[in-house]
Amino acid sequence: MSKKKLVFSGVQPTGNLHLGNYLGALKNFVSLQKKMECIYCVVDLHAITVFQDPNNLHDNVLETTASFLATGLDPNKSIIFNQSSVSGHAELAWILNCVSRIGWLNRMTQFKDKAGTDKEKASVGLYIYPNLMAADILLYQATHVPVGADQKQHLELSRDIAQKFNKDFNCKNFFPLPEPLISKNISRIMSLRDGTKKMSKSEESDFSRINLKDNADEINKKIKKAKSDSDVIPGELKVLEKKPESLNLITIYSELTNSSLEKTISEMAGKEYSHLKKKLAEVLISEITPVGKEIQKLLEDKSHIKNILKKGSEKANIIAEENLKNIREKVGLI
Repeated sequence: MSKKKLVFSGVQPTGNLHLGNYLGALKNFVSLQKKMECIYCVVDLHAITVFQDPNNLHDNVLETTASFLATGLDPNKSIIFNQSSVSGHAELAWILNCVSRIGWLNRMTQFKDKAGTDKEKASVGLYIYPNLMAADILLYQATHVPVGADQKQHLELSRDIAQKFNKDFNCKNFFPLPEPLISKNISRIMSLRDGTKKMSKSEESDFSRINLKDNADEINKKIKKAKSDSDVIPGELKVLEKKPESLNLITIYSELTNSSLEKTISEMAGKEYSHLKKKLAEVLISEITPVGKEIQKLLEDKSHIKNILKKGSEKANIIAEENLKNIREKVGLI
């Protein structure tokens, strides 16, 4: 595999991926594999920074892989594997722990968000996992990383670590500085119950999200119950921005119909939200239910999924070991 224009990205195996994952990441992954060399990883080592039930974690890795495949990722075009199956991730993470600086990690806002008010009880892994994320990327000398707004800071850290390694060990340009791939067309998909919060599996109500495995009836019910507004749909974005739940529904519809937000607002202006919800449910059912059915079908043959992961890890390990050999030599490890 060439080291030129190589994409790396990972998804945590939290299970039951939802519409936000689909529109924000998976569809983009499929698009990228058509024009660049891509490595897609189920990052199970990242998942255990907070305690995971071992049986659930095992099943979630398989389900996340099934979601990759069901949305169109092709193991013949992209390398698909789970992070823990390539030991180089952990080895390089330790080396980079010794390159990265505590002050850099102290600036990571996501740790503060995830650790909550009692940071003393958070795992060390949660604190240093941005270094593992850097290792994931740099292990393959990836040049491009698709990121959302909440991961841009971690990618900047990866670039800082790469620069410091290159300087410390006098190996200019050894690690390329990974560039962010930020799709201009992808908007953040928010909760159906609270338009100020990102759509998330961790939100208690299942009515806050559209899961990739939801059937047509479930999608219909969730969209009908989605929070909107009693007024008709306004024709100006400035007005909609003050109504986050309403804006979220229009944003989702725009993404699914490949329309600009402005065009959708123009199309829907003056209509009742019941009209938008009906149209939105139709496009969701058309696009999401085939994915859900394919996920269920794939999960009926878990040995097939495990075989794809095994072949992917073998391919990834060849690249990882070649790069690690050079990294160990530069650091002075025997």
